[in-house]
Amino acid sequence: MSEVHAARRLRLRERCAAAGSTAALVSREPNVRYLCGYAPAGAVLLLAPDRDLLVLPREPSGDPAEGRMPEDVGHVVLPSPEGDPAVAAADLAPGFGADGLAVEEHHLTVARHRAIAKVAPRLRLNDLGGVVEQLRLVKEDEEIAAIRIAAEISDQALGELLESILVGRTERHLALELERRLVDHGADGAAFPTCVGTGPNAGAAHHTPSDRRVEEGDFLTVCLGARYRGYRCEVGRTFVIGTEPAAWQIELYEVVFAAQRAGREALVPGVAHRDVDRVTRQVVEAAGYGDLLGPCVGHGVGLEIHEDPRLSPAAMGKLDACVPVTVEPGVHLPGRGGVRIDDTLVVRHAADGGPELLTITTKELLAL
Repeated sequence: MSEVHAARRLRLRERCAAAGSTAALVSREPNVRYLCGYAPAGAVLLLAPDRDLLVLPREPSGDPAEGRMPEDVGHVVLPSPEGDPAVAAADLAPGFGADGLAVEEHHLTVARHRAIAKVAPRLRLNDLGGVVEQLRLVKEDEEIAAIRIAAEISDQALGELLESILVGRTERHLALELERRLVDHGADGAAFPTCVGTGPNAGAAHHTPSDRRVEEGDFLTVCLGARYRGYRCEVGRTFVIGTEPAAWQIELYEVVFAAQRAGREALVPGVAHRDVDRVTRQVVEAAGYGDLLGPCVGHGVGLEIHEDPRLSPAAMGKLDACVPVTVEPGVHLPGRGGVRIDDTLVVRHAADGGPELLTITTKELLAL
């Protein structure tokens, strides 16, 4: 992967040079990892004309979840943990031939930006903007492979949970068990806080698991994802507890399932982001639940669980091939519960088989 990371850094250098900067300071952790494969907390990456340098706040811990220290990138460790790696990197930049420095202003605080300007007054500071995030948008084969493994781990953990006894257990207990199972099956950890909602909590977006216990007749919604070698995925399913779902549960589930299928089928290279949202949203609106649908029906995934593109009514841009996204419509009826169905897919051309579904846990309405 060292050649892959070196090629990414070269592309960033070319972007910076075109914008008039001879060096770049990358401070966002996912961007640091994308460019060198290693990102302990607080580390920054300096791309200068003469060398590439990681500035670390402390000695490397050896934690494999942080990645592997690159052999083709130098590194220095701050003498004191109270120091700021970004400020230290800016101080070093002129000595490596930099006369201009592009920084991630959307990540730096005002205080850090002022400190950088003060320590290197002769450097021209420019805004790097979201250049690295744009480079990250279309994934390489190695990245998709990591997301695919994360999806397999997530499916496995969810499948095992469904084989256990659920009635009487709390949402919090189930969420903790799922996260343990993710690690047991090889994940670095959870991609995001696992969401488990039952009864009136089912289907609620970003619900924090509570001490409510699973009861007969409940909807049970589970949303989880594994993190594997830094890459993340997301899968969400809704089930019914008991022998047979009620008529209203079947009707609501069929609406959300049809909407999610429409969104998945719309994932074609060249389609507008907002058109994916539109075809998904139309199904829910036609059933009379449009005002209960969230502000977007999906988003990109990768080194972060929420990346571009955003599949929403106001989103600009069009889908590219090899972009992993979620499609995750949900409808929550206050006081009753609801349904969420969430998959991670990779946008593919029709000649390559169309959208590649990574999360394959059944979407049949199971009675558990």
